[in-house]
Amino acid sequence: MARVPNLEELKQIGRKAGLDDVAVTGVEPILEARQAIEERKASGLHAGMTFTFGNPQRATDPSLMFEGAQSVIVALRRYKPPTWDAPETPDHRYVSPKGIVAAYVRSDEYGSLRRGLEAIAEYLNAFGARTEIVMDDNRLADRAVAARAGLGWLGRNTMLLHPEFGSWTTIGSVVTDLLIEAESDRLDDGCGSCRRCSDDCPTGALNTFGVLDANKCLAWLLQAKGIFPREYRSVLGDRLYGCDDCQLLCPINDDGLNTRDVPLTREPKVDILALLDSSDEELMENFGHWYIPRRQPAYLRRNALVVLGNTGSSDDPEIDRILSACLTSDDALVRSHAVWAAMRLKKRYLVTRQTTASLLQGDPDGMVKAELDEWGITMDTNA
Repeated sequence: MARVPNLEELKQIGRKAGLDDVAVTGVEPILEARQAIEERKASGLHAGMTFTFGNPQRATDPSLMFEGAQSVIVALRRYKPPTWDAPETPDHRYVSPKGIVAAYVRSDEYGSLRRGLEAIAEYLNAFGARTEIVMDDNRLADRAVAARAGLGWLGRNTMLLHPEFGSWTTIGSVVTDLLIEAESDRLDDGCGSCRRCSDDCPTGALNTFGVLDANKCLAWLLQAKGIFPREYRSVLGDRLYGCDDCQLLCPINDDGLNTRDVPLTREPKVDILALLDSSDEELMENFGHWYIPRRQPAYLRRNALVVLGNTGSSDDPEIDRILSACLTSDDALVRSHAVWAAMRLKKRYLVTRQTTASLLQGDPDGMVKAELDEWGITMDTNA
C-alpha cells in the first residue's frame, strides 16, 4: 500500500510556503452550517448575497467537490491588522479626503494563500493524489470547515477566531482523494459573555451571537448592487471598501497577539478625489482585485462619493470640480450619489445649476429623482 503523508508533513510544507497553520478534517457534510445558512437565507438576513447562500448543500458538503474526495486540508495565512493612525496634520490643516479599505485587501493576501495551498497540492500530487484547491469560493463554507478542523471557533462576530492569530487570517482548503488522518479537535467557544462586537457595531448588524444581518453590514453594503442605503451613509464615515470594526473590537485580536512578524501591507488609504478623477480603465487597474458588482467602476465612484460627503471640506474648490463632473456623469448611480455628497457638503448650488435634462436623463430606476426629492429639490423651478 502506498504511503499517505501525515498532518505534520503537510504542516511543514505549508509553513515553508508561507502558511501559518494547517489542519485536516473529513468530507462529511457540515449539517449545522447548512442549517444556519438556510435559516439566514429564509429570514432574508443574506440581503441578496449569493456566495454560499446560492447552494447551501454544495457549500457544506466537501465530498461533492469531486467523486472520491476523502479529506480536506484546511490552511490559514495571517495578514497584518490595521492600526489606529496618528493624525496626519497635528495643526489641523485641511487634508484631501482619504478612504480606508479593509486590511485583507491592502495587498494580495489571497494570492499568497493560494501559493501556499498549491505547495500542499503539489506535494500530495507526488503521491498520486487528486487535489482541488478551494478558497474564497462559493463551493465551500470556509469558516465552517476550518472550525471543524480545529483551527478556531466561530465567534459572535461570525468570524473564525484562531486562539493565537485571532480573525486576521485568510482561509483556504485542498480537497484530496487521499484518506489523511485528522489530528485536530474542535475548539470550545472562547467568546463567552463578551458582546463588544455586537454592542459597538456601527449599524447593529451583530445583535445575535454568530448571526450577521447583511442588510446592515457596511462591508457587504459596499459590495452590494444598487444605491448605498441612505440610512447608513453618514455612519459609513471614511470606509471605502470593507469594514474591520468587529475585528478591531474583538479582545481576541488585541495587541498581545503575535503579529510582529507579519509583513507590512501597502498604504491603506485611498485618495478620494484622485479616485473620482480616474478613468474606468485606471480604476479597474488599481482596484480590480476588489469585488466590484458587475465589474462596473460606477460602484467604486458610488462608495467614494459617500466618503467624500462625509469627509470633504465645503471650502475646497477641487471638490466643486469633482462633484460637478460627477453630477453630469452618464451613470445615474454616480449622479444620484453626487447629489447626496453635494447636499451633505452644503453645496446645493452645484446641483441646482445643472439642467433637469442633464440630471434626470437616463434615470430608468428613478434613483436620481428620488435623491432630489429626498432633499426637496425641484429642478423645474430651479429651487
